[in-house]
Amino acid sequence: MPIHKYCLLIPALLVVGGMLLGADAPPYDEKADARHDLSAAIAAAGQAHKNIVLVFGANWCPDCRALDAQMHKAELASLITGNFEIVKVDIGRHNKNLDLAKQYKVPIAHGIPALAVLDSGGQLLYAMDQGQFANARSMSYESIKEFFEQWKPKK
Repeated sequence: MPIHKYCLLIPALLVVGGMLLGADAPPYDEKADARHDLSAAIAAAGQAHKNIVLVFGANWCPDCRALDAQMHKAELASLITGNFEIVKVDIGRHNKNLDLAKQYKVPIAHGIPALAVLDSGGQLLYAMDQGQFANARSMSYESIKEFFEQWKPKK
């Protein structure tokens, strides 16, 4: 296995951008049915008056793991839980769920993770189209938090 200059795979551990992540807890369920998960999120968001965030990525992607780690920090996790339904969409090796990325105008060729924000009815509000989070390992926690603050539903 080649060693990427930004991450080092060690048995049961993954070091990404100085953060230690458990390799046994990958952020993306590779067997998930993304369309089913999205339908469930739309139903839940409609009842709870939340927006939906589609997070396109893959377990092999260190930036995807870095974003996931940031999203689990207490303050941001609270913001997300109170305002969003999150649907993680596994793109595999750029060979899965590409139709969903296209449907929501997310050109994953510009990099992952890539996010789309939908309203509580499933209508597209915003799609990352320039790889804005593709360097999540280098992004500040505050800039990621600002994104979620900007797209929380107007209540």
